[in-house]
Amino acid sequence: AMDPQQRLVLEVAWEALEDACQIPGRLAGTRTGVFVGLSSFDYYELLMADGRNFDAYLGTGNTNCVAANRLSYVLDLKGPSLAVDAACSSSLVAVHLACQSLWNGESDLCVAAGVHVMLSPRITMSFIKAGMMAADGRCKTFDARADGYVRSEGAGALILKPQSSALADGNRIYAVIRGSGTNHNGRSNGLTAPNPRAQESLLRQVWRQADVLPGQVQYVETHGTGT
Repeated sequence: AMDPQQRLVLEVAWEALEDACQIPGRLAGTRTGVFVGLSSFDYYELLMADGRNFDAYLGTGNTNCVAANRLSYVLDLKGPSLAVDAACSSSLVAVHLACQSLWNGESDLCVAAGVHVMLSPRITMSFIKAGMMAADGRCKTFDARADGYVRSEGAGALILKPQSSALADGNRIYAVIRGSGTNHNGRSNGLTAPNPRAQESLLRQVWRQADVLPGQVQYVETHGTGT
């Protein structure tokens, strides 16, 4: 009765904690926040197709918020615990909210995760009818031949804490997040279309917050559609 996305979050979060030199069993009772980005519910759709699947665990097994809550429950974590559905940016917004929780002193450590599993063709079929999907199954971002994007699956987790705490605790550090931000396009030429002015405004806001000059940026990663 449990969406496999919930199991994947448990697995990648445990792996990430170990990789960060955090012993999961010692986090019980701590102010550890859990922020999970996910936006699909294919497994629930499959279960609902057969009334024999209805049982006491259907609700908790398929409610997206439980993807975060289950990890907090298993490890007895006392920080905030929530799922984030911001469509394609869900996992990035989860990281942003985790950073805010640390910077605001709400959490001492955070797990920020993202998961997406495709178990039904129906959403893909809808996107094809909307002209969103690349006919050849390949993203051609920023290319004159660009004709859509490609859906995919995956799961991952980050362990975040203040840099000073990570250094003091001897944790493995891969990167430092110097700034973070999120906004909405507002009105553009379509509900799913980007607004360049809104995106420029957000970039400038985060660069100022992080005290980084645009010319210092050496690498930019974008969403597969180029937005």
